[in-house]
Amino acid sequence: MSEIALRLESVVKRFGAATAVSDLSLDVRRGEFVSLLGPSGCGKTTTLRMIAGLERPSSGQILIAGTDVSSVPPEARDIGMVFQSLALFPHMSVADNIAFGLRMRGRAEADRADTVRAALERVRLSGFEQRFPDSLSGGQQQRVALARALVTSPTVLLLDEPFSALDRSLREELTLEFAGLLRSIGATTVFVTHDQEEAFSMSDRVAVLEGGRLMQCDTPETVFNHPVRASVARFVGMSNLIPAHRQPDGGIRCELGDLPTSLKPNLSGSIVIGFRPDDLRIDDELKRDAGLRFPARIIRNVFRGRSAQLDLEPTGAPAQPLRMLVNSGSPLPEANSVHTFTVAPERLHLMEA
Repeated sequence: MSEIALRLESVVKRFGAATAVSDLSLDVRRGEFVSLLGPSGCGKTTTLRMIAGLERPSSGQILIAGTDVSSVPPEARDIGMVFQSLALFPHMSVADNIAFGLRMRGRAEADRADTVRAALERVRLSGFEQRFPDSLSGGQQQRVALARALVTSPTVLLLDEPFSALDRSLREELTLEFAGLLRSIGATTVFVTHDQEEAFSMSDRVAVLEGGRLMQCDTPETVFNHPVRASVARFVGMSNLIPAHRQPDGGIRCELGDLPTSLKPNLSGSIVIGFRPDDLRIDDELKRDAGLRFPARIIRNVFRGRSAQLDLEPTGAPAQPLRMLVNSGSPLPEANSVHTFTVAPERLHLMEA
């Protein structure tokens, strides 16, 4: 049996003159949890809909368990899906909602009842068989939708932003619960989200899309700490991005100064240096080992709860305003004050522009 549960080979989707997905290739291994992450309009939901059979690719192939399903209708694909709207049948009980896929596959009634009971136990809703969707909380409805998607033991489970309508605390609780459950049963999962925290906390790998193209696919830690492109860095919170250029002696320089000689990019084309807002430090006494050191004026400081945001204007440099995050429990420097700021060498990242 192939280790690849889902394969996308050079998949393209066009809507008239607009290309929604461009030359997308991706393998998802059996039992793997992969998130499609990106801003609105990046092509992630279109990709999921093509996997589900709700859209046909303009070119390329989609294979499930080694079989080309590019032209196969949704009901004939071995998938389960949890929609953003959940799509529970309001006139059906919880048990009938979950059993719907089994009934469509011709499973015997007694077998359906046993399978539904096991599914409800798995999602911690035992005893809810005769309840109706409108009597359930948002979290309970999510569990019913997941149970319905899993009850047929699909080769691939598809999740289309199922937590987006929930409040933050419930969303955080369910993402961890669902991720643990899906790993425990070895489900192969493709999850669409625009929320990087959801993607990072649940996934084995994260595929970042922009403009219909796959920008980077790697472990959450690698995508977060080592983005390969400025567009990926910007989306995962590395908002301080400054154009850099190579010097004749092989060194790297940006508008804020020379970069450490240890930074030797194996990159072609234009490059940028990036660092996160929480990597900046005030170092007026010049005590820190700095990969980058520069003076800047604090344009404004903004209280954000657990942290405060400082917007910085580098002195004597045309660089864009920079952003710094500090613990809001510490005294905040005043707006319009000028300080020396540093970034440690290991917190500087070179990448393609």
